[in-house]
Amino acid sequence: MRRSTLLVALTTTALALTGCGRDEGGSGADGAPQTGEAVSTDNLSGELEVWAMGAEGEALPDLVAGFEEEYPDVSVNVTPVPWDSAHEKFVNSITAGTTPDVAMIGTTWMGEFAGMDALDPTPGSIDTSKFFEGAQGTTEVDGTSYGVPWYVETRMVYYRSDIAGEAGYDDVPTDQAGFKEMAAAMQEQDGVEWGISLQPGQTGSWQTVVPFAWSGGAEIASDEAYTLDTPEMASAVDYFGSFFTDEIADANPPEGQTEATFTDGSVPMFVSGPWMMSLVEDFAAEGGEDGFGEMYDVAPIPATEGGESSSFIGGSNLGVFADTENRDAAWALVDWLTQPETQVEWYDMTSALPSVQSAWDDSALTEDDKLAKFGEELTTAQAPPSFPTWEQVAAAFDAEMEKVAKQGLSGQEAVQTAQSQADSIGTGQ
Repeated sequence: MRRSTLLVALTTTALALTGCGRDEGGSGADGAPQTGEAVSTDNLSGELEVWAMGAEGEALPDLVAGFEEEYPDVSVNVTPVPWDSAHEKFVNSITAGTTPDVAMIGTTWMGEFAGMDALDPTPGSIDTSKFFEGAQGTTEVDGTSYGVPWYVETRMVYYRSDIAGEAGYDDVPTDQAGFKEMAAAMQEQDGVEWGISLQPGQTGSWQTVVPFAWSGGAEIASDEAYTLDTPEMASAVDYFGSFFTDEIADANPPEGQTEATFTDGSVPMFVSGPWMMSLVEDFAAEGGEDGFGEMYDVAPIPATEGGESSSFIGGSNLGVFADTENRDAAWALVDWLTQPETQVEWYDMTSALPSVQSAWDDSALTEDDKLAKFGEELTTAQAPPSFPTWEQVAAAFDAEMEKVAKQGLSGQEAVQTAQSQADSIGTGQ
């Protein structure tokens, strides 16, 4: 079965969210605030301009041909946009009034674009309850949804099941204390240098640390402010740091070696997303290791005692711009792209994982045990706050995590500094 090889780019730094007036009203099928009027699919016609980034932009024309067959009077033009220039292109088009009708939008751009009055609120006729809750949350700004989740991904623990077995573990402990003990036990096996790779200091390392905190009951923000200096957050950072102080994880791992060290067994655990399944299996196959898929498995992020695993949810959204002159057709396309059968077809074309929960019932996804586990983890996964400044705050948080790993900074010191920086940066609201 095809495995995801698409590394989802999650966005660049957002601009400050400006104040704007929004009408209140309506509610979606799940009761979440909605302000958009319902759309009609009767007598759709005209042209739609769609922007999409990366590989999705290249593949989307083949998919939307099905929409054009269903609505023959609508013509869809897809413009592929490189990720590295996408944010600037969007901002310039909003300023100039030349936005497309529909676009793929990075999850942390939603607050910025909504704050610029650029996005049309999600119609109340779209059932937002069909999406994974965490993914749906990435579309909401100040309680109003401005788009829909298109595809998703999350983080899980990859582990060499054969080496775990040698260490006396048939299953991965679900509690954080037991998980660390397992990593230490695996490190004692022949050929193993480090029990786990946690990649400190890299951009986005918060995507590993914060799930430990979420799985311990922490919240990193309220509706109005960042809350990075809670006892739960400090405890999670201390837990992360203990892997380095106890020399179970390398504080200075070589870059770009995850596939190599995992397949050779020298580092038999790491935390990452679903795209790594194909990468490690392809790497093993290139080295003459057939059947590597039977030598590893994935497991949920461990939780504190009595807690529930909760990982990071990423992916990308679809939105309709407020300046569209063909609103009904634009939202009809978005709705069509998020029908379960369309999502499964899109997965088959690109390996992008469905944002619609019922699509995961299809055999294309259920037949792969590892992929099904990602689907289960998505049900409790969370997104970072929709504040426009999150990328700046996350970068500051990553810098503190590097100090935790490499300098032994305590969790309390790290989160206090991170909170101070977050307060200085502000939420952008």
